[in-house]
Amino acid sequence: MRMSSPGGLVYSTDSGRMCPACRRPAAQCACAALRASAVPAGDGTVRVSRETKGRGGKAVTVVKGAALPAAELLQLGKQLKAACGSGGTVKDGVIEVQGDHVERVVQALQSLGHKAKRAGG
Repeated sequence: MRMSSPGGLVYSTDSGRMCPACRRPAAQCACAALRASAVPAGDGTVRVSRETKGRGGKAVTVVKGAALPAAELLQLGKQLKAACGSGGTVKDGVIEVQGDHVERVVQALQSLGHKAKRAGG
């Protein structure tokens, strides 16, 4: 049985990673610039919650609903991680901070001028 692949160049030694949509080098990708400039719609309230599912019982503080462009969201994630003194990530419009820092994150967001509230239990 032969598996069919979508084909196309994924990586080139000359230019590095290639965009699968526009087939250009990632640094010159036109569609990534369009995706990065798109701001997700929200109701203006940033929701902060604590999750443990799928993480081996370890708590993660999750920040959702920040209607910011990707570059500003990365910067906000960096500020929140520094305020908590822990690591984390920003992916798919969601900021994840390692550990249970819900109250500290809500206070930091409010001091930065965001309308933030605690979500969940």
